[in-house]
Amino acid sequence: MAIAKLNLLVIRTRHIERLKNFCSALGIVFQAEQHGTGPLHYAGNLSDELVLEIYPLADSEIDGTIRLGFLVEDLNRTIAALEAAGAIVLTWPRETKWGLQAIVRDPDGTRIEVLQK
Repeated sequence: MAIAKLNLLVIRTRHIERLKNFCSALGIVFQAEQHGTGPLHYAGNLSDELVLEIYPLADSEIDGTIRLGFLVEDLNRTIAALEAAGAIVLTWPRETKWGLQAIVRDPDGTRIEVLQK
């Protein structure tokens, strides 16, 4: 049996522009999209097979939690870009068994792991 591969990750937020800017600091390039009468949202390719979409979340909707981790080439440069985009560094870069790792908080308060192998 083949293992399923993740091809789409959708994040919903009340602060769509701030989250787009935050993810852009990770190097993700977004395009604005709207399907029919659906909401304006952003889509960016994380790889040839994986798309990240950022959709608006209405105030009346329940906000679920999500945990994200991103592999980057230069952790220190990425942390500087994320800070400039409003991230709060919770754990500064440190060596772990997985590589050089930091934890930041995005504009919605979600903890994001950033890892350099």
